[in-house]
Amino acid sequence: MYINPVAFTIFGLDVRWYGILIAIGALLAIYTTEKMAKRKNYKNGLYETVATDASIVLLLLGILGARLYYVAFEWDYYSEHLNEVFAIRNGGLAIYGGILAGLIGLAIFCKVKEINFLTLSDCIAPGLALAQSIGRWGNFINGEAHGGVTNVPWAILVDGNRVHPTFFYESFVNFILFLFLYFYLSKKQKFEGQVTAIYFMVYGVARFFIEGMRTDSLYIGAFRVSQLVSIGIFIAGLIIYISFHKKYKSKNI
Repeated sequence: MYINPVAFTIFGLDVRWYGILIAIGALLAIYTTEKMAKRKNYKNGLYETVATDASIVLLLLGILGARLYYVAFEWDYYSEHLNEVFAIRNGGLAIYGGILAGLIGLAIFCKVKEINFLTLSDCIAPGLALAQSIGRWGNFINGEAHGGVTNVPWAILVDGNRVHPTFFYESFVNFILFLFLYFYLSKKQKFEGQVTAIYFMVYGVARFFIEGMRTDSLYIGAFRVSQLVSIGIFIAGLIIYISFHKKYKSKNI
């Protein structure tokens, strides 16, 4: 199946679906973060404007981190094509690079603004899941982030082969995760960090197994980088959940 990755051309510049989808996902993530901050405002003093400022800063850091992460693990190619290092319109963003850069940026932002890190990360997590869900369709249009050859009924055709639509698996998981975090858990959460912890754990597990099916993984030796990071993300989420759930229980005994 082939879809032209170029949506339209304006003044000689190709505007690609990949960039359009990332932009849509980013705008919806910012909107969702603002709505989450509004819910928390009554008890945490977290204003929507702060959430918006954080979202914009983290978006820029996330894109930069995602690209640098990808380039670092494909340096054999980019070292000979330096003019393509920041050519993100053609694809090549590693979400874990974006998440890691975003976490560092968020920690600095919260320190400067004197905001609880987990309070703000809880606001960001649902929108991040939604943005990831939308952005993965850019991978589909670019013909990337797919799995190996398969005969499952829902396989997609890439270069004449029927392959696992791993981009769709991740998009589906992220969308369901967004619905759960935003419409259910965020309204019933018992402690700060709960939304963040569930995002980390669910996404970490899902990405670990989905990554195992992909044919374009980044490697360190014989290990898939994203699977190693997935384990770390899951463990971080588990530690946050156990630690703060215990504190919550001790206060309500």
